[in-house]
Amino acid sequence: MNVRKFTANTSREALRMLRDALGADAVILSNKTVNGKVEIMAMAEESVPEYAPVEKPRSIAPEVARLTPAFPAESARSFSPRSFAPEPEAEAVRPLITRPSVASPVSSANAAASSELHDVMSEIRSMRSMLESQLAELSWSATQQKQPHKAEVLREMLATGLSASLSRYLISKLPEGDSVQNGVEWVKSVLARNLMTIDNESEILEKGGVYALVGPTGVGKTTTTAKLAARCVMRHGPSQLALITTDGYRIGGYEQLRIYGKILGVMVHAVKDESDLRIALSELKNKHTVLIDTVGVSQRDKMVTEQVAMLSGSGSQVKRLLCLNATSTGETLSEVVRAYQGGGLAGCILTKLDEAATIGGALDIAIRQRLALYYVASGQRVPEDLHVANKQYLIDRAFKLKRETAAFRYLDEELPLIMAGAVQGRSAAGMAKEVSLG
Repeated sequence: MNVRKFTANTSREALRMLRDALGADAVILSNKTVNGKVEIMAMAEESVPEYAPVEKPRSIAPEVARLTPAFPAESARSFSPRSFAPEPEAEAVRPLITRPSVASPVSSANAAASSELHDVMSEIRSMRSMLESQLAELSWSATQQKQPHKAEVLREMLATGLSASLSRYLISKLPEGDSVQNGVEWVKSVLARNLMTIDNESEILEKGGVYALVGPTGVGKTTTTAKLAARCVMRHGPSQLALITTDGYRIGGYEQLRIYGKILGVMVHAVKDESDLRIALSELKNKHTVLIDTVGVSQRDKMVTEQVAMLSGSGSQVKRLLCLNATSTGETLSEVVRAYQGGGLAGCILTKLDEAATIGGALDIAIRQRLALYYVASGQRVPEDLHVANKQYLIDRAFKLKRETAAFRYLDEELPLIMAGAVQGRSAAGMAKEVSLG
């Protein structure tokens, strides 16, 4: 691939070097600042069709019709040098192609041209995506040959259930070395630094307050509520605890919690709407702790919004704890978190830990969404099978469990494809905002 790099003290000087070497029609792939200097990656125009041939539409300007490949979002800029106007030295290069202003009125006479431009821009974005994937695949193949230990560390991470985007980002930051074990230990340390957990149960048991357990159907909210209730009773006695259920939909939902409440000596209050909940919380305001068991709602159901509104409008400060099923895929958990996020989401509880083949996906979501992990539930026994989250234990368990699924580990020839697919996920800049290395 005839990609050349030009480094200079200023962007103007770098562009002059580029024009002298490749001509005015060169295609610039990226520009960025490295160690105080401007670095531009470019290729000659005649080299572009070799990777992504395109036919220039007749109805648009030549500059728009030019193929504009790009690298990951944090450094991607595509333009033609001859379109440059003189700029101050400190300013970064601006993209040639800009989106039409949304605020500008489009007359009926220009509607067809606007639609055509939109189609062209969509095609360009599609080609960008394709080229990014291809370049990422080539780049990883080269890395795999030069630094084989990175491939092994990547395979370990993917086997735990960690997402390809997080794995790719951490591999790109992996310190130099030739030891797979040292690489895995470094990854574990970064994950532990970013996984937020509570130090002890005082966050709930001593401070008290109103907590609502929310989440999709079948994640174990009622059983987890009973486990928390038993711990509160053991610490403060049954008189300081109140239980509320909003589960009037599921057959036996109220009855299940009522049986637990009877065993603990705690009355269970059933509410149907925001008005009932407001009255119940007002009557129970002298209780040290109030636990609310909510009805399970699919993350794609509009009732999620209604449920959040009911809890927020209850007149009390209700802290929501999101129950995440450890057996679910990372994509499903990500969708659940997005649906249930919002003001009042205090953290999460990881359920069904004993049933999960891998737990890296759940830890990945907690890290990238910055969710505090309160408890992990690993069985049906009340209250024994509920434990305060221990970040080091969970991360070690994630890497230990992957040994049991070794038959499903990726082959060497599959890793470049995984890395190419990860380019379509979060950019390195976005990932850097979610995960701290230091």
